[in-house]
Amino acid sequence: MKEREKDSSRKGKRDDLGIQLLLLVLKIVLLAGFLFILFGVLFSVTLVKDDSMKPSIREGDIVISYRLKKDYAKDQVILVDYEGVRQVRRVLAVGGDTVDITDKGLMLNGSLQIEPNIYTQTLPFTEGVTFPLTVGEGQVFVLGDNRPYAQDSRIYGTVDKKATLGAVFTVIRRRGF
Repeated sequence: MKEREKDSSRKGKRDDLGIQLLLLVLKIVLLAGFLFILFGVLFSVTLVKDDSMKPSIREGDIVISYRLKKDYAKDQVILVDYEGVRQVRRVLAVGGDTVDITDKGLMLNGSLQIEPNIYTQTLPFTEGVTFPLTVGEGQVFVLGDNRPYAQDSRIYGTVDKKATLGAVFTVIRRRGF
């Protein structure tokens, strides 16, 4: 009789252990699914690999962007994929705007732009698009803040909103605290 009680006690402990393991696996699967939805669908985490947005965003910073809202406004920072490389860029113009870059500087819809947070002059590149350029509906014209060194819409033209990777909503500094 005592042996039967020991056997049933052991069997009960094994059943409890099996249930606990099953619950643990279920929790891990649910957590993985939640993280996939969070960072695979809603948000994107990107390590900045160049100084094209310096000084506002520097090489080594981490940017988090929201993928679903693509109704961008002027001066909003977004994530763009250019030839397989993720770039952080600032929206300068949206659909219907006309951009011109001359020796005087950057002009938007005929008005010379004064950009207090841009510390270098905006000049056109010898290669790339020709100006003036009118931005099509559903497109944006983007520039890097570090204008002499940034690869941006001056080279590859306007970007379809559908092809962008989302609006940056936070920057995490990894260096230079």
